[in-house]
Amino acid sequence: MIGKLQRPVDFERVLGRQSRARSAHFALHHLAAEPAPSAWHAARSRTAQAQLSTGDAQPAHSVVDHDPPAAPQGCWVGMVVPKRHAKRSVTRQLLKRQIRAAFAERPGMPPGLWVVRLRAPFDRQQFPSAASDALRRAVRAELAQLLGRAMPPRGAA
Repeated sequence: MIGKLQRPVDFERVLGRQSRARSAHFALHHLAAEPAPSAWHAARSRTAQAQLSTGDAQPAHSVVDHDPPAAPQGCWVGMVVPKRHAKRSVTRQLLKRQIRAAFAERPGMPPGLWVVRLRAPFDRQQFPSAASDALRRAVRAELAQLLGRAMPPRGAA
């Protein structure tokens, strides 16, 4: 399963760690964790508990057994493609589509939160078209190398 990171708190958690791999244009960050629980769901459960129809306050029970945090079950991918490195929206969208496709082609990625960050612009002299096939191939090849370097070696546990 590949999910999409959307909440700023998840991006902050992942980008706060050192990059796992770098290439000429991209940096890849990873955190072996689940996305943070939504504040909307937590607020909704609090209001549901506060509005009991019985009228009497229910005694609060504390949990005795604390389970260790579960290992992450899937990959969540976030993308940071700033305008200062990709001025045209067509190019930013092309880069995001290629990042999603690169992760979809790699079924053995370790679970957790992944963020791919564009850290340098592509040369506009070499790729004059914002959404050229040459740019698409160059991005896909670079992402394949980047994800290959981020994978743990086979047999390593």
